[in-house]
Amino acid sequence: MLEPLRQGLPPLDPAAVSDAASCSLPARYEAVGDARRFTRRTLDQWELGDHFDDICLVVSELVTNALRHAMPAHGGRGGHGGHSGEHNPPVRLHLMRWTERLVCAVRDPSQDSPVARDSDDFSAESGRGLFLVDSFSDSWGWHPMAGTLGGKVVWALFRLQPHPGPAAASTE
Repeated sequence: MLEPLRQGLPPLDPAAVSDAASCSLPARYEAVGDARRFTRRTLDQWELGDHFDDICLVVSELVTNALRHAMPAHGGRGGHGGHSGEHNPPVRLHLMRWTERLVCAVRDPSQDSPVARDSDDFSAESGRGLFLVDSFSDSWGWHPMAGTLGGKVVWALFRLQPHPGPAAASTE
């Protein structure tokens, strides 16, 4: 079990965020593809498409984990059931950008801590999600939601390199 971790997470002062976007995701595994497409569109709008591969991998893992481990079972584990409140989707992806940082956060209805598995089998089909999140992001953590929302947020932070100005980009 992982203790809630907030260190490394930028302040959530809305005035400090340069850009933010979020989308609701239904409780079906096809939602992982929706999350990837949303992430692609958002990063392209923010002119951060060159960061897509690492960020998309982490978004895919966070959304998959939310669907697999945090959803109430409907005749099976993790989002396989038909409808689970399409009017109130249980998983939400948030992308927040500061000047030199980007945070991907996935909210789900479970209060349970994410569980990082100790696995030396890197060819395994599953069980490596949080290892990948840790490997491809600069830091990550989770915290329980407060108030009436319930559930938790699992987040990953990426440090962005500032884009060089026109003079620095010129090689001639």
